[in-house]
Amino acid sequence: MSLFYTPDRAKVGDVIPFFDQRTARFRNFYLKNWNPDVPRDQVQFGWHLMSDTHADSIEDTPVGILGGTGSVVDVDGVYHLFYCVFENDPQRQWIRHAVSDDLMHWNDVGEPFGPDVSFYEPTDWRDPFVFFNEDEGRWWMLVAARRAGGSDRNGCVGLCVSDDLMHWRCERPLYAPDVHMSAYECPDMFRMGEWWYLVFSNYTDGFATYYRMARSPRGPWLRPVIDTFDSRAFYAAKTGFDGTNRFIFGWNPTRGENGWDFDPSAEYGADYRTWNWGGSMVVHQLVQHADGTLGVAPAGDLPAVLHRADHEAIAVEPVPVQGDWHRDNGGNGGWTGSGDGFAAALGAGMPDAGYVAATLSYDGQPARFGLMLHTDERLSDGYYLSFDPLHSRIEWRSGLRMHERGGQLFPYAVEMERTFLMEPGKRYRVELFVDGSTAVMYVNRDAAFSMRLYDRRPGKFGWFVEHGTVHVSDVSVLGL
Repeated sequence: MSLFYTPDRAKVGDVIPFFDQRTARFRNFYLKNWNPDVPRDQVQFGWHLMSDTHADSIEDTPVGILGGTGSVVDVDGVYHLFYCVFENDPQRQWIRHAVSDDLMHWNDVGEPFGPDVSFYEPTDWRDPFVFFNEDEGRWWMLVAARRAGGSDRNGCVGLCVSDDLMHWRCERPLYAPDVHMSAYECPDMFRMGEWWYLVFSNYTDGFATYYRMARSPRGPWLRPVIDTFDSRAFYAAKTGFDGTNRFIFGWNPTRGENGWDFDPSAEYGADYRTWNWGGSMVVHQLVQHADGTLGVAPAGDLPAVLHRADHEAIAVEPVPVQGDWHRDNGGNGGWTGSGDGFAAALGAGMPDAGYVAATLSYDGQPARFGLMLHTDERLSDGYYLSFDPLHSRIEWRSGLRMHERGGQLFPYAVEMERTFLMEPGKRYRVELFVDGSTAVMYVNRDAAFSMRLYDRRPGKFGWFVEHGTVHVSDVSVLGL
């Protein structure tokens, strides 16, 4: 049973969500990145069509589209696919258009087109996202681009418009904040209630999938206080709507190919290798708040897998290791841990695949509190998912960072944190879904934090607090 789809001997790259109204189900595509050890005669490049969305039952098939990310729409009984192609010397990128009647066999139509250089740099013009803008009564195409002129901080979302899907006219960038030094990849746009949302990914000055919100498709675009959906280990995410719920599909990167020739020596372990392009597919369900901002919850497949499991989740009681731990009054099964330094308690054995959950709250302003994973009884090895109230963030750390040489490793864990606002006394339901090295934590089914756990050893999960007090209750674990 698998929680996060990873193709055999390959990685999931950019997912292109497509909900097919003809079959009333998602028929998603993705870019397949083959592992280096696969014989070249077995590699089939380009777009692949997924047979399902359930991670443990997906099969994929190549469809002959040799190019980069794009989008698919169904108009008058014809499927239209837009994608990008690349050329070097000089570097140029072009948009292509193909049509099909079965999603499997595609024929290119029209001529590839590039950017209007009065608006955009000619080097970046990719990841077309096409949709019908009902407010304007015509087709829009968003493009990952770089604005012409100014400094190199010119990453933007480009805009083209059309009346017939065949003839496109470039307009000025839809969104160009002049912040990042690369194109805004995998742009995506949708309306939910009274708000429009613009989604894009970027890997300079931050590595994440971001969103902006506006009352009009033309903006002005507002940056919410928390403008990401997940951690650095969730990228190139695009959304899909099934008529009831909207989901966001991204990838949790693997490690180990050293594609950037930047890995530290092997003695540090696999957790400090650099990230690959592509990995395992992670899907969240979008949650809209009253103020229009967005959160994410586990997609239906994850809770469904737990319900299909052969046995029930078991309750777990903390076993104190360090600091002061005592049972709470009231008989609710909760525990309180505190210490002037580091206080920790261990629970049951950490499953290699399954589910770990607990409800946490804190008093005052502890330096950190949170979950320990794959931890030994001497608190030497393991991982720490830390809530940091002072800095309003969640942070992932491995046990190696606590050792003498840990200070040399900080660059290899860079950006494994995200903003999270918290307050004393509030209860936080923490749910961790883990499948081998892939793990995703949800908090109150409204925030996500994806990570990789490569150097895990047999150990337990537990809870900790540093310079403060934490309350732990409703603890359970389920192994799959």
